[in-house]
Amino acid sequence: MEFKGFSKKTLAFLNSIKKNNNKEWFEAHRNEYESLILHPSRTFVVEMGEHLQALEPTINAEPKINKSLYKIYRDTRRMGANKAPIKHRIGFIFWQGSGKRMQSSAFYMHFSPEELYVAVGVRWFEKPMLDAFRETIKNDAKRQELQNILTQIKAKNKGYTHLEKGYKRYPKGFNQTMQNADLSLYKGMATFKLLDPHLIEDGEKLIATLYEIYEDMHPLQQFMYEVSLKIPKS
Repeated sequence: MEFKGFSKKTLAFLNSIKKNNNKEWFEAHRNEYESLILHPSRTFVVEMGEHLQALEPTINAEPKINKSLYKIYRDTRRMGANKAPIKHRIGFIFWQGSGKRMQSSAFYMHFSPEELYVAVGVRWFEKPMLDAFRETIKNDAKRQELQNILTQIKAKNKGYTHLEKGYKRYPKGFNQTMQNADLSLYKGMATFKLLDPHLIEDGEKLIATLYEIYEDMHPLQQFMYEVSLKIPKS
């Protein structure tokens, strides 16, 4: 089935979740969730995945919850987690490789009533990925390669940017005299762009826009995938 876009009612429904964020309200409106979000999300993953496989044949595009789709219920048990039980932001991930989807280089997107967020890379590092990233960029040439990728993506002048640094102190093996040493201060490595969320309502335009962004950011995807291959197999 061809992806036609999300309904013009979708963002309004997400606003309703924000105003009525409890399980009782949501279960009473589950049919709307399934028709406005879940079903078109599955169709979107299939079609976007087919496009992305032209860039990366081994990309994972699986239209299932806990695969390319996320659960609508939030895990509120974690320390510091948002305690609102229902998410009003709908996310998608197309990851590469056989590792954990959130710790593999990926093409990512989420939309909410406030924004459409499009990103490539790894948005935050757990320790195995952090160690692999730092080990990779200890090499002078790899640090320069990464810096060149980030510079070239930003130089396209399309509103692309990348995550801010997360650490203040250089980790072991890095110091301020090393060229591009500040790359070791990141808690994640991803480039992203913000768009008007109403773009989700035009399926053809959404797919084309995302593909252009993902293609522009593809060099970072490749770099971070190579980093992920350094993670020891458990």
